[in-house]
Amino acid sequence: MKKVICTLATAMALLLICSVGAFADEIKIGAGAAPVSILKTVKEYFEKASAVKITIVEVGPKIAMQDLLKGTIDVAGAGVTLDEWIAVMKKDGIEVNKAELQSFVIGRSRAAVFINKSNPVSRLTKEQLKGIFTGKITNWKDVGGKDMPIIIVWGKLTPGMNTLFISKILDGESPTKDVLEAVTGPDVKQNIASNHEAIGIVASNVADDAIKVPEIPEISSDIILVTKGKLSHNIQKLIDFIKGEGQKYIK
Repeated sequence: MKKVICTLATAMALLLICSVGAFADEIKIGAGAAPVSILKTVKEYFEKASAVKITIVEVGPKIAMQDLLKGTIDVAGAGVTLDEWIAVMKKDGIEVNKAELQSFVIGRSRAAVFINKSNPVSRLTKEQLKGIFTGKITNWKDVGGKDMPIIIVWGKLTPGMNTLFISKILDGESPTKDVLEAVTGPDVKQNIASNHEAIGIVASNVADDAIKVPEIPEISSDIILVTKGKLSHNIQKLIDFIKGEGQKYIK
């Protein structure tokens, strides 16, 4: 009987050691909605293949870059080029030394315009979008919708999508300040789903049945991951996986 108890205890101890050691290494990643979508898709498969755990925090590109510079995360991700990202940080008074960073393209991000499901509008031209987001068009009836005021939902932590939209659709003009502030992409979507008059810019992969996505001109950019300093072995494995085997899981 003592031998049986001893054997069971040993087996349980070995099982505990194995389970704890299953993820001996970890990669901490802070990112916006576009890279998070890719990372969440490949997370399970990468962890099984590498025994390296991925911890993903959706915080938006600005905070992600700040955390990377402070060293509290290993990788930052965004749906903009590195130069655009650095320019956004500089605009907020945060200087970034590009020479310290390495960037890797892992996909393409497409910006979408979300409106409430009750809105009959099915298509918006560049001119109409520019008029709406610069404050020159303030009623849906002027773009084929109902007679109701337009509420613009603007994400504070979606500078990647915002910068892309301002560049491609607003031709660099400043958007109106008369907006309903939200935080992340999912928060923008939730506010639009709750307001019949609302419209906002979100990464296309955040779309679901809760909102409506009208046809607009294509707005796309690279999705990148950024590291500071020398690239670690585990991060290199993640990037290689995303660009290689991971492609069959990414839509």
